[in-house]
Amino acid sequence: MTDQANPNDLQQKYRQFLDLLPLTVTLAGLPTSEGRLFSEDQIEARGMTVRAAYRVARNVARECLGGS
Repeated sequence: MTDQANPNDLQQKYRQFLDLLPLTVTLAGLPTSEGRLFSEDQIEARGMTVRAAYRVARNVARECLGGS
């Protein structure tokens, strides 16, 4: 086996991410920056929030589609 992901698998995961992005952003509930810059710590915290929201969005989509 190789350490590199199959390009088709990667493309499918990317497409899934993009499809779930609107729900992810809504679930994350983060305010827009409105022109101000965030500190490195704020960016990291927002990234953690988006990752957690993506996991929830993915699970909701699976449940709604009848998957496991």
